[in-house]
Amino acid sequence: MLTIHGVTRSRASRVIWLCHELDLPFRQVPVIQAYRIGNAEAPDAPANTKSPDFLALSPAGAIPVIEDEGLVLSESLAITLHLARKHGGPAGPQDYAEDALMTQWSLYGATAIEPDALTILMLGQSADDAEIVAEAAARLARPLAVVEEHLATHAYLVGGRFTVADLNLAEIIRYAQGDAALMARHPAISAWLTACQDRPAFKTMWAARMAEPA
Repeated sequence: MLTIHGVTRSRASRVIWLCHELDLPFRQVPVIQAYRIGNAEAPDAPANTKSPDFLALSPAGAIPVIEDEGLVLSESLAITLHLARKHGGPAGPQDYAEDALMTQWSLYGATAIEPDALTILMLGQSADDAEIVAEAAARLARPLAVVEEHLATHAYLVGGRFTVADLNLAEIIRYAQGDAALMARHPAISAWLTACQDRPAFKTMWAARMAEPA
């Protein structure tokens, strides 16, 4: 059985959402981010990204990590793309062209959108950081315009159906979803994101995420 190392309040959410889309059974080992606990190296600390057992599995010390039939794989987007290729059905690529496009959209999200979207997520509630957040939103104008233009004429990113590309990019853009003004400027993205998050598999993942300690 697939094993996912990482709490759901992390990028492991991407992998867990996909597993629910694929009806893929998994075992979850709740490794928590070391920065979220007071003394990650204390003997009684919960399993975390500085725990020796986890570092032996993943020297980078970052979640999620999967174990899949002897393959140990980290980096959430690499994991979701791997699982979609292996088990995906409609959620995975049907040919090499779709595979390339799913990789393209996933990496575009990671490189062009995620850093500034994370800034909005982490600092968006602080009046003291309003200028930093505004600058991040301004930098997102160009990459989000690319996504907006595509989604204005396509229901989904690849192949006219929900795929791992939508899942990956939706989880990245979710970080900026709290910026109402930014989302209002991108109605096609907003409608697509709502459709993605209305999926039963997302709701199952999200309920588990919300059930974890913040």
